[in-house]
Amino acid sequence: MAANPSPLPSFKIILGSSSVARRHILSEMGYQFEVMTADIDEKSIRRANPDELVMVLAEAKADAIISRIKSEGYVERIDAPTLLITSDIVVVHEGIIREKPSSKEEAHQFLKGYSGGHVSTVGSVLVTNLKTGRRYGGLDKAEVYFHDIPDEIIENLIDEGVVFNVAGGLLLEHPLTLPFVEAVVGTTDSVMGLAKALTEKLIREALLPDS
Repeated sequence: MAANPSPLPSFKIILGSSSVARRHILSEMGYQFEVMTADIDEKSIRRANPDELVMVLAEAKADAIISRIKSEGYVERIDAPTLLITSDIVVVHEGIIREKPSSKEEAHQFLKGYSGGHVSTVGSVLVTNLKTGRRYGGLDKAEVYFHDIPDEIIENLIDEGVVFNVAGGLLLEHPLTLPFVEAVVGTTDSVMGLAKALTEKLIREALLPDS
């Protein structure tokens, strides 16, 4: 019989992301948190390997936020353990890394390419314990298979504009997209930018490193 996991000490969470989906996922997990954004130039950070890219971006976001809160004297005021959660996700289609589309033409090309095919997502989660300075990170991957997506649906998604806010323009739970999702291999939360099981594991490691 498996032993019950050790209870976690009292702690605070900062979510280093402006993503509505990530806020929703973390709330679903039962956590209260404050939000801080990194405001980094993600396009200036390049790696050919998607696993490396998402981890380097999560680290860069953490570095930017920590630098800001240090300058504001926030770290010195920390009493309870405080965890900073940063993350990143890219879509990989036919071996090519796809981030947020930068134009209508690019968004159309992305979405048309997914029609009747499949894409992979690679997501990173990095949990930094601001009291100890130690970091705990990991990756989660998923695949999404699509039925044929009509051109009219693609154009409506682009006109709505939300495709420009997500990696690869990939909207899994949008009412226009959902009917054309054939299957997800992996978890929906991973595709949406924050893998719950991985995040929970890293939170536990950051608070109980010796458990």
